[in-house]
Amino acid sequence: MLKRWCAVPVLLMALTGLARAADCPELLQGSLPKLRAKESIDLCQRYADKPLVVINTASFCGFAPQFEGLEALNQRYKAQGLEMLGVPSNDFKQESKDSAETAKVCYANYGVTFTMTEPQKVRGDGATHLFQVLAAQSSAPKWNFYKYVVDRQGKVIANFSSLTKPDDPEFLAAIEKAIASKPLKP
Repeated sequence: MLKRWCAVPVLLMALTGLARAADCPELLQGSLPKLRAKESIDLCQRYADKPLVVINTASFCGFAPQFEGLEALNQRYKAQGLEMLGVPSNDFKQESKDSAETAKVCYANYGVTFTMTEPQKVRGDGATHLFQVLAAQSSAPKWNFYKYVVDRQGKVIANFSSLTKPDDPEFLAAIEKAIASKPLKP
């Protein structure tokens, strides 16, 4: 009898996990390792029902100074629920192979406080699931500092090239639209 009762919590946890996966938008399924940390980011748990900006970054790119403007956006909109996720990538040969150096550029040089992942592939067949879905919903990044604005339902509502500065009015309007979007669950 005791064995049966011990199985109930395990079964309930498994069913809860399945229900959560079913509720989670395709874009947010999976996890990514956090930059210079021992933890992983469960994308669904962290970002479900939240407006999100995803940026593929590179430490040695000429667009790296955009980190400052992106951090300013993070500070400006985080009280309204906006989340930002930076995903370093060496797909364009401008990211360090040493994640300690990547972290120094982001955190020390530019003062980034939004979440950053360990470097990931963001283009092609080997791209991380997040970027495969971003590409399917809009387009794959054509260079570093490509910006995706995702609504609370996990849908890309706009994407912007590296040339788009963080204070661009169209980019800001897309962020405000994502913030105003309705969550999946009422």
